Amino acid sequence: MAKNQSSTTPPEAVISIIGPKMHVNGNLETEGTVRIEGTVHGNVRAGKAVVVGKDGVVDGDIDTQDAIISGRVTGTLVAASRLEVQATSRIEGEVRARRMQLDEGALLSGSVHVGELEAQRPSAGPASTAGPRAPTAGAASPGASAGVAPAAHPGD
Repeated sequence: MAKNQSSTTPPEAVISIIGPKMHVNGNLETEGTVRIEGTVHGNVRAGKAVVVGKDGVVDGDIDTQDAIISGRVTGTLVAASRLEVQATSRIEGEVRARRMQLDEGALLSGSVHVGELEAQRPSAGPASTAGPRAPTAGAASPGASAGVAPAAHPGD
């Protein structure tokens, strides 16, 4: 006879998936991880991680601890811990991350800040804004930002 036990999965252990050809109009918020293989027109906030697949598109801001970007992002991207920008990615907008890995072939158009973020994180967070932010023009180009990846930060 089986016991009726309630299994409580911690929110940060949950992985949500926006599948291929799926379109979401509105903001997403989770304490866990979200993987985006489709399209999101809105802001994304994940307590643990955001993964944007090769065919994934985010037209809005992203706020998370860790991010792996292989697709397209237009907006402000904040990764409080680590950001990985893969070769197939296209990012337009402001990027802020404590640590960043930028693969050769990735396109990044906008401003980039790598280092401690505490003083720069907005108190309400990007996910609370009314809509996607316009990209910041021209502060960094793929060639200019490629030198960011190997930088070491004290205390890591």
